[in-house]
Amino acid sequence: MSGSSYAGTLGLYQPGGSLLHRAPAGAKLAGLAVAAVGVLRITTVPTLALAFAATLLAAGLARIPWRVGLAQLRPVLWFAVPLLAFQWVTAGPHRAVLVVGQLLLMVTLAALVTLTTRVSAMLDTFEACLRPLRRVGVSPARVALVLALTVRCVPLVAQTFAETREAQRARGLERSPAALVVPLVIRLLKRADAIGEALAARGVDDDPDDPDAGPGQAGGGSARVR
Repeated sequence: MSGSSYAGTLGLYQPGGSLLHRAPAGAKLAGLAVAAVGVLRITTVPTLALAFAATLLAAGLARIPWRVGLAQLRPVLWFAVPLLAFQWVTAGPHRAVLVVGQLLLMVTLAALVTLTTRVSAMLDTFEACLRPLRRVGVSPARVALVLALTVRCVPLVAQTFAETREAQRARGLERSPAALVVPLVIRLLKRADAIGEALAARGVDDDPDDPDAGPGQAGGGSARVR
């Protein structure tokens, strides 16, 4: 797969005209932080269920396809299921459902934000927040790009894991850890290299805060990841 096709997987933004889509990226990220604190303070399963229902309603109003939303949770299930079993045995069913439910709810909320927010908008928000650090030699644009790519590359890693897992099953090697880990690492390294080449081709490898950078070299607006 070419570098450009890999670059196309950097974002999972789902275009739309909903209120959530139109909300500023900074407001959504701040709301996500507040919501995460609220989720951790939930102490009953009915309250957790109501929070889930409200989140799913928001996703429905934003017209997020259910298959896309479910894909965001599928990779977490590999961790959630063993966690549920462990909590069930050590702390009881109520605590187990509460802990795993909080985890899945926070992942769902984060996915809702990323699915309705362009990477460029996130990048601008991060850069604005980090601008005061320029006085101590930190490049806000470069740090913001790293943060934005981190947010967007999580689904890419999950997708790569799913593809490798399917290939492992197709070869009948479900019980071989090496048949999963080795191809997974190789695929991730290849995709990371392709993404790096795509970003470098767009001038992101140059210092966006360098006043001596020529036109098209700075990683500013022309190098936004969308």
